[in-house]
Amino acid sequence: MGAGTSAGAGAAAAAEPGGGDGVGLGAGAGAVNDPVAADGGPGTAAYVGENETDGEAAAPGPAASRRFPTVTQDTARPEGGGRAAPGDAPAPARQWPLLTVLGASGLGLLIVGVAPFDESFRYGTILIGVALITGAVLRRVMPSVGMLAVRSRFTDMVTYGLLGVAIVLLSLMTQPQPWLEIPFLEDVVHSTVP
Repeated sequence: MGAGTSAGAGAAAAAEPGGGDGVGLGAGAGAVNDPVAADGGPGTAAYVGENETDGEAAAPGPAASRRFPTVTQDTARPEGGGRAAPGDAPAPARQWPLLTVLGASGLGLLIVGVAPFDESFRYGTILIGVALITGAVLRRVMPSVGMLAVRSRFTDMVTYGLLGVAIVLLSLMTQPQPWLEIPFLEDVVHSTVP
């Protein structure tokens, strides 16, 4: 094939978005390299934007991308995730709700681990459950709880509350000599364990 026969085909391929070898500019400045123009965005014949009329085309230039950025610039703070104390207070004072829940949970784990008295496993796990319930209550009544806020207020309250209640109920029902007996749950356990 001669140079004269392939020149027309190469120009037609370069004029299409994403076609050719990328040397030609095609249907607008940067049509091959611009993802918006290649998708039919501003600056292409298939798109008539707000600034364009039927008779005139918009001036070629950098078009705003409709795609999400490849690198996240920032994340949104959860609802109520601000400081729990003034900004001039030291860091532990600003995070007192989180430190309260973590401290009570840590004390419960310490009681379970050291076992200083009879049924310390029960008291320790009840303390862990109460700490989570306290986290749910703090998340509900405090306008700003610092890093105790993980998701939305509702999600945090439900998660902390349900986990806390489940841990307290399980610790009250543990064997031997359970403090709380629920016949329905005993029937479920007896039907699943041979």
